Amino acid sequence: MARTLDHGSTLIVASHNQGKVREIRDLLAPFGITVRSAGELNLPEPEETEDSFAGNAALKALAAAKAANLPALSDDSGMAVTALDGAPGIYSARWAGPTKDFQFAMQTVQDKLGDASDRSGAFICALCLAWPDGHTEIFEGRVDGTLVWPPRGDQGFGYDPMFQPEGHQRTFGEMPAEDKHAISHRARAFALLVEACF
Repeated sequence: MARTLDHGSTLIVASHNQGKVREIRDLLAPFGITVRSAGELNLPEPEETEDSFAGNAALKALAAAKAANLPALSDDSGMAVTALDGAPGIYSARWAGPTKDFQFAMQTVQDKLGDASDRSGAFICALCLAWPDGHTEIFEGRVDGTLVWPPRGDQGFGYDPMFQPEGHQRTFGEMPAEDKHAISHRARAFALLVEACF
């Protein structure tokens, strides 16, 4: 049986990525949850040493929950490219380098793909809700799509401008936030989280 969070609870979003924090804050808005980010609280960012999205999400959520003595939600997500054997995967942010230059990261993906005929990929998200006593709940979501070049749109963040989800004509980078939230990997993981914990 999953643990639940009540209306009025405070939840730490275990991230220093403002785009990600904003997206999670928007998704949590209907539930009356007060959201604070690890960045706002100057909580340290643990090194991501696990070999899966779920493992890294748990590592980050547990670190924030214990540091703040409050429940914490962490997301570990990235883009997995079929022709690159799932890369960049858990290293998606690292491909952007220390300056978080996702133009560079997208160019790297494009360069590695070259003239590959298979341009399929997926965005994958693992959400972990953790409590200070070490209890965790993990939920995973995925959206499949095609990688486009050149990138299109200036909405979203990360690899969004080069990812066109299945069944859609626009990239995530061209979609207003509400359209992306309706179909994204994070939204799918979030729907499972809400069903279990809110």
